[in-house]
Amino acid sequence: MTNTPVALTLNAGSSSLKFGLFSIGAAPVEMAVGLIESIGKTPKLKASFGPGMPPLSRDLTPAEARDHKSALATALAVLRQHFPEAKATAVGHRVVHGGPSYDRPMRLTPEVMEELRRLSPFAPIHQPHNLAGIEAAIEAFPDALQVACFDTAFHRTHPKVNDVFALPRAYYDKGVRRYGFHGLSYDYIGGELKRIAPLIHDGRVIVAHLGNGASMCGMINGRSVASTMGFTALDGLPMGTRTGQIDPGVIFYLVQQEGMSIDEVREMFYSKSGLLGLSGLSNDMRALEAAGTAQANEAIDYFVFRIRRELGGLAAALGGLDALVFCGGIGENSRLIRERVCEGMGWIGLELDRERNAAGDTMISTDLSRARIMVIPTNEELVIARAAKTFVEMRQGGSGIPGPDQR
Repeated sequence: MTNTPVALTLNAGSSSLKFGLFSIGAAPVEMAVGLIESIGKTPKLKASFGPGMPPLSRDLTPAEARDHKSALATALAVLRQHFPEAKATAVGHRVVHGGPSYDRPMRLTPEVMEELRRLSPFAPIHQPHNLAGIEAAIEAFPDALQVACFDTAFHRTHPKVNDVFALPRAYYDKGVRRYGFHGLSYDYIGGELKRIAPLIHDGRVIVAHLGNGASMCGMINGRSVASTMGFTALDGLPMGTRTGQIDPGVIFYLVQQEGMSIDEVREMFYSKSGLLGLSGLSNDMRALEAAGTAQANEAIDYFVFRIRRELGGLAAALGGLDALVFCGGIGENSRLIRERVCEGMGWIGLELDRERNAAGDTMISTDLSRARIMVIPTNEELVIARAAKTFVEMRQGGSGIPGPDQR
């Protein structure tokens, strides 16, 4: 292990830090993966390690995770305890917004960092925390390669008709356009389809990434054609605490008639809406399914309705449908949501096998279903580790920026 390059992966959220440790020899191999959540509040640590090593779960003191810098220090202490000889050759970061320019992973230079800071208003609840994680990692690993992997990059293959808003043209040139997000997840699912079901991969596939953040992507031959998210990670499906699609006129009303400030509207749209706002109970689908209250059921109904509506729209954009793939925390674990999304969807070619769905099989459609229905757990950290490996190999070989086929 001492001679094998090692990559650390970091995924910094608004109040969380996901981390992974990968051996990046012939192919990335996961050594450890973990999560620190509720940073700055009541932080908790969860981590799992290799075969034969028990998982770790414990509450943290406020000092251990008062901010992303201290959370990273805590995560590194845990990793050093279990892998004292491992030294990070590269650190790979999930960065939510890469703007119109970045369509592939990039080595983080001062110039790239400056551009990512400029993009912070495009992703106000994500980008600043991504950058905080990067800065903490640069300080902790000054000699390691620092690599950014962008959630928007996967969608740069959109045709312009799926990128543009019907605004004066000058705003498109300023970057006001549809970007799409969750690209690392879609990239992974596309790769898995190519590995396990190449004929499905080459066809018309809709991937539903359903979790606290939720979106859907229409793909042909593994490339993004259309997605539900737009200029920010607020658009499209309702999410745990985010509104999803909403008439912009609601903003005018809230400001002009309710006397709310723009900051108050933003806080409500990002943090107090979605499943939480509709149910008045929780942003956690497990809690809503268990609650059985009228408000919880209405929140679930709306979530399912919007998924089904977007499913039809994306199928139209693709010119048909060959497969629907569920991933993300809800998509992978909620048989109820999968069943309700697919119910009565025979007109689009979907026929769910309830027994396979209840068992959590990979293929959950019936044998006679014209379009396949699948459940594939996503792995954004592995996508980041693969990118880090590519840059390590380029540095060893003296190569430049990777091409699209190396993404």
